[in-house]
Amino acid sequence: MQLDELFDLWGKDSQVDRTEIGIESSKIPQLHHKYYKLFSVERLKLRKYEQDYKTLYKDKWEYYQGNTPDEDLKEKGWEPNPIRILKQDLDKYIDSDPDIIKHNLRLAAQKEKVDFLDSVLRMISNRSFQLKGVIDWEKFKVGI
Repeated sequence: MQLDELFDLWGKDSQVDRTEIGIESSKIPQLHHKYYKLFSVERLKLRKYEQDYKTLYKDKWEYYQGNTPDEDLKEKGWEPNPIRILKQDLDKYIDSDPDIIKHNLRLAAQKEKVDFLDSVLRMISNRSFQLKGVIDWEKFKVGI
C-alpha cells in the first residue's frame, strides 16, 4: 500500500460523528485491528528491506573490490568494475551507487509508512480520551 493511500484511508477513518459518540467509541477496537494489521505488514516489509540492504551492500562492496565472479556479475546484470578502488574510498563509491541509492529511497519510503501507521495507532489508543473531551464539551455548552 502506498503512503498516499494510507493518508486517504486514515483521512476517512479519523472522522468523528459528534452526534453518535457511542457508535464512534465502539469503533475503536475495529480501527485498532485494521491499522495494527497494516502496521505489522508494513513493519515486516521494512525489516525485509533492511536485510536486503545488508546483502546488497556486501555485494557492492565485493563488486567495487573486484572480487565478484564473472558469473555473478552476469546474473546480476552488472558490468565488471574497470578500476581498482582503495579501501578508504569504498564507502564513497558504494553510497553513490545507483542500486544503493534506489534501495535507500525505498527504505526511507517504507520507514515513513511505518512511522505514519505508528502515529495512527497512538491516535487510536487515545481516541477514547478525545471522545470524552467531546462529551465534556457538549455538557459544558448546555450547562451540565
